[in-house]
Amino acid sequence: MTDINELKFDEKGLIPAIVVDRKTKRVLTLAYMNKESLAITLEKKLTCFYSRSRQKLWLKGETSGNYQHVVSVTADCDKDALLVEVDPDGPACHLGTFSCFENPVYESEGPEEFSYEGLMKLIAGRKTEKKEGSYTSYLFDKGLDKILKKIGEESTEVIIAAKDNDKAETVYEIADLAYHVMVLMVQAGISLGDIKKELASRHVIDHKVKQEKMT
Repeated sequence: MTDINELKFDEKGLIPAIVVDRKTKRVLTLAYMNKESLAITLEKKLTCFYSRSRQKLWLKGETSGNYQHVVSVTADCDKDALLVEVDPDGPACHLGTFSCFENPVYESEGPEEFSYEGLMKLIAGRKTEKKEGSYTSYLFDKGLDKILKKIGEESTEVIIAAKDNDKAETVYEIADLAYHVMVLMVQAGISLGDIKKELASRHVIDHKVKQEKMT
């Protein structure tokens, strides 16, 4: 672990801190810390910064309630910048937006990078705003029984493909199954966070079981 005294603060005693949402990995803000605010951050496990304009410490969320719960703090290779992963209680920006970085300067025309969060958002959108010709909207129109039937069918397809030792077909069918399960999640009001939380709890249990077997 890197000691605070090993960090390289600038001539004003400050070090830049890039704050990132732990779950989405999206950059929330760029702020500055001094030794005191960093110590408070580590002690309270809440981000505390040094305001260059007001020249004073400020605990993020103290006024707005939008606290940032610190998960990890990592220094870069030169130890003159910090990456702070957090679980935010609300918007990071004083303007009320999720991130301070909301003004595109340049965007590639290439395809948007895939993410499960993005797919869930698209699926949820097809439920709230039905789109003509959309298979996803069709599933929501037909209701729970239709969604469950498709999950059963896709599960069978996965079993058949795996039994045939056909990796490409198995991948294809697992993707189909995953998609239909995500449709069910939206229908049932289950978030990706709910699944991650459940898997995380099982990981802890599995770790304990492994330890017991070793002793």
